[in-house]
Amino acid sequence: MQYRIPNMSCGGCARGVTRAVQSVDPAAKVVADPPSRTVEINSDKPSEDIERALAQAGFPAVAA
Repeated sequence: MQYRIPNMSCGGCARGVTRAVQSVDPAAKVVADPPSRTVEINSDKPSEDIERALAQAGFPAVAA
């Protein structure tokens, strides 16, 4: 899954995104790139669950 997260602009944001994803799937692999405001997520969990967790953490995601 790849997402664009418009308000992810720094390393702190990237850590917040990673924590949000891993709250749903602790085994998820998350590669966040703040300069491009994108994140690549490798998880077995449904994308709806990931997107909900990101939105609740303040990082609404748009599928890329």
